[in-house]
Amino acid sequence: MFDTLIDSFKSAINKIRFADDEKSLKKALDTLKKSLLKADVHHKVVRDLIKTVELETKKDGIGKESFLKSLKDNLTSLLTAPGNQGFVFASKPPTTVLMCGLQGSGKTTSTIKLANFIKTKKKKVLVAACDLQRLAAVEQLRQLSEQYEIDLYADEDEKNPLKIAKAAMKKAKDGLYDVLIVDTAGRLAIDEELMDELKSISAFLTPDEVFYVADSMTGQDAVRSAGTFNEYLNITGVILSKYDGDSKGGVALGIASQINIPLRFIGTGEKAVDFEQFLPDRVVSRLMGEGDLITLAEKTADIVDEKQAKKITAKIKKGQFNFNDFLEQLESMKKLGSMKSLMGMIPGMSGMASKIGEMDFENSTEIKKIKAMVGSMTLKERENPDLLNSSRKRRIAGGSGLSQVEVNRFLKQFKNAAKMAKKFSGKNGMRDLQNMMSGQGARFPR
Repeated sequence: MFDTLIDSFKSAINKIRFADDEKSLKKALDTLKKSLLKADVHHKVVRDLIKTVELETKKDGIGKESFLKSLKDNLTSLLTAPGNQGFVFASKPPTTVLMCGLQGSGKTTSTIKLANFIKTKKKKVLVAACDLQRLAAVEQLRQLSEQYEIDLYADEDEKNPLKIAKAAMKKAKDGLYDVLIVDTAGRLAIDEELMDELKSISAFLTPDEVFYVADSMTGQDAVRSAGTFNEYLNITGVILSKYDGDSKGGVALGIASQINIPLRFIGTGEKAVDFEQFLPDRVVSRLMGEGDLITLAEKTADIVDEKQAKKITAKIKKGQFNFNDFLEQLESMKKLGSMKSLMGMIPGMSGMASKIGEMDFENSTEIKKIKAMVGSMTLKERENPDLLNSSRKRRIAGGSGLSQVEVNRFLKQFKNAAKMAKKFSGKNGMRDLQNMMSGQGARFPR
């Protein structure tokens, strides 16, 4: 996420070498300007940002610190629009959310991602299928709801989306749901019929939130279409979908500054867990390469059981981490999202994040091999890796369909990883890990 912008800001900041050096400031501003325009940021937004940063840096004395402070402050201001941030629950449940957007924008998928996000907060959520225009839209929502264990209200015999919305509201109230999310129809283009349908549903629901789902791949078109929907529906927030396919990041800067509506969430991948709150100060921290440990901690706290985490940490410190623990951690990692996204939240590791790419914990060939290998072990072998002698390794290789070389390589990696985890579980563990990972030419152990 934001790969192009992060590299651009680093490059611009590195141009400032000496205090009171106007030439270096000009080079930095030129680099910043070109990078922002290349990242698809609107030219007026770029012009105003460059002008303000230049004036403030000169006023405070040219140097890296003054340039960095001005850039951070103004980026935060650009990304901050009046309204709520993240997700805000209404004082009286159910909190009602109306989802809208053009066809193909990722609206239905974003609906499930939002529902899953709310579910991790230990809230009861109901999704209503009111998109009756797109073929198989209801079936798509049904399949996704089943996959992520989310309650769904759908009535395929009913052809009036307003009646479905009314029935869904009744179910949400009767069932004591905390949140009701209504997925509505989209069109290939904005038309009067679409808006009339949305307005009638909105008038009945009087939603607490109206979220517009914008396809980040469409660039400035996403900003313009969000503005048009806002004129009809009074949007309270924008969800940017498909952000994993748009590393430029410029559209994020345009949403808040151009239409004055807060960007609330970003979809960063295909799975339900690839979904993040958009909090301006935290996003700017990541843009500057400073990470976002608060979001990482919150994300982890939502997924990881505190008692279990303490138990695992104690086992790591004692050198008792085994294959059962390893599989358990793999399952937890799947729920946290992509490795690239997680690495980008750790200070100093944004560069490493772009190098490792997207690691899919569920579909990775390597992970599947590891699971097959562990699955071929006996319960005692899983609990005590020291039992694995040559004959046991041959049996495991045969049972998992792998070569003995692959088995030996994995066992060596597991042993090295356990030692490294034990080392980094100490008081200075995070600092040592950051130093190792951000070092030039750093590599993962094999």
